[in-house]
Amino acid sequence: MVGIDAGTVSVDVCGLGDGHLSLDYSGPTAEALADPDAFIDGLRAAGKPDLVVAPSGYGLPVRPAGEATDEELRLAFLAGPGERAGIGGLRRLVQRLAASELPVVFTPGVMHLDTVPAHRKINRVDLGTADKVCATALAIEEHRQRTGRRVEDISLILLELGGAFTAAIAVDRGQIVDGLGGTSGPIGWRASGALDGEVAFLAGTVDKGLLFGGGAESVARSSPSGRALAIAAYVEGAVKAVAQLRVSAPSADEVFVSGRGAEDRGLLERLHVALAGVGTVRRLEGFALVAKHGAQGAALLADGLAGGRHEALVRRLRIREAQGTVLDHLHVITLAAARRRLGLDAGN
Repeated sequence: MVGIDAGTVSVDVCGLGDGHLSLDYSGPTAEALADPDAFIDGLRAAGKPDLVVAPSGYGLPVRPAGEATDEELRLAFLAGPGERAGIGGLRRLVQRLAASELPVVFTPGVMHLDTVPAHRKINRVDLGTADKVCATALAIEEHRQRTGRRVEDISLILLELGGAFTAAIAVDRGQIVDGLGGTSGPIGWRASGALDGEVAFLAGTVDKGLLFGGGAESVARSSPSGRALAIAAYVEGAVKAVAQLRVSAPSADEVFVSGRGAEDRGLLERLHVALAGVGTVRRLEGFALVAKHGAQGAALLADGLAGGRHEALVRRLRIREAQGTVLDHLHVITLAAARRRLGLDAGN
């Protein structure tokens, strides 16, 4: 079983064979995009996998990648015609994966899960991308193994401090019930997070490049005191995200920190102090040495979807029951306008 997490900075691969780690890889995203065939060949290094969970962007209901239409890929990666910024550039890699002979599937984002109440989806697209769902599955499984609790008794917050974005996912009784995606949550290291509506107005045109800029890194470079200001905003934004999601998961008693920011001990200590009243702050450890948490979680989902030892976890998360599209709950703009932005025929 193989899981892939294609992020802004790196593409990571994690493989499981008979419950043991069989693939553990991380390489620059640019290299995988430049030579998809070499990347796909690497997935066979430990033998042909029984199932591969592919990079799924903002997510799709579970389906074989070879059956996905161009429209579904546009909805998964939210890239209009000619758009190369953001994760739109991953579409070519994903299309090559889908065309390979490997058993590749797409998996949902938070918006597709029926465990998230509809009122939390209003005017939202990014409640958490598919890789955040995967990382959350890893957090639940790690919590279960450490505490011996049943999955149904686990409530937690996953806080992902990624190379570009900060995101957070709420788990209540073993199910994802809410989320703040990177473009709708707090300031990230590279990305600005949720835009003030007036900032969007002043920008005139909001493209993918704008969504991936203006974060803590930019603030740190802005002045001699910029780094201290950036770190203060970055940490406080993460803390506020956790506090906000406690509304949806009031029983959450642990905060798991994943992503590149989880490697920063000083940052973890600041979060531990700031979140002392919420619960224990833990770095998500995972079971691989190299691959990111999203790839490890994707491997767990691949195993569960194939009927392996993690089937109960997949069943509790209701991964197979995911449905709909990320455009289903828009009211501030029309569905037709959203489809036109993606280059889709509004009449379809």
